[in-house]
Order: sequence, then structure tokens, then C-alpha cells
Amino acid sequence: MTTVQYRVAFGKKDEAVEGPDDAALVITVAAADAAGDPTTLYMQGKLKAVGSTGALFELLRSGDVSGVLKRLASRS
Repeated sequence: MTTVQYRVAFGKKDEAVEGPDDAALVITVAAADAAGDPTTLYMQGKLKAVGSTGALFELLRSGDVSGVLKRLASRS
């Protein structure tokens, strides 16, 4: 299992982060875009990922990314 860190950016140096700092995959999106479909956001270049593209595609297929990003964007 690939470790993942999610980052939702609200502004410069203002991010909600979930996951370990040494994660193999880091997913970043702006808070304004976090409610959108993650696969579409990735294809539009709004969702950025550093790490294994294969692992990213597996997560996007599972649907897990959307829930985490929406939760982090709500800062709950």
C-alpha cells in the first residue's frame, strides 16, 4: 500500500494537510477546486501529484481522493 499525503491549499503557507511527511504520493489541490471531481481536476492540471502515477490512478479509481479533499477543504 502506498502512503499518501493530501494537501488542500487555502492560500500561500495556509494548507490543510493529512498524511505522513514521508509519503510516497503527495496530492495537492486548491481549496476552491477541492469540491470538483479529482480525475477531472488532474486532467485539467488543477490537482497536482508527486510520486507514482499508477498509485494516483488507483486512488482516483477507488473514489477515496474526493472524500478526503472535500473534508480537508471544509477544515473539519
